[in-house]
Amino acid sequence: MALMTVSDVAEYLQIQTGRVERLARESLLIAKSKDESGSPLFEKDDVQRYKELAERLGGL
Repeated sequence: MALMTVSDVAEYLQIQTGRVERLARESLLIAKSKDESGSPLFEKDDVQRYKELAERLGGL
């Protein structure tokens, strides 16, 4: 299980970090755990599935 930070996800999805945090708050992208500072960590497979779904629905 590869975990990605908020900044990793933002770079992968080519969006701003604030948007990644909002997706997590709205439960559109589910965090698997939190790091020592309390920031969410996301599983890479989940992020890839979210990107595929978003692209099918019209883009990010």
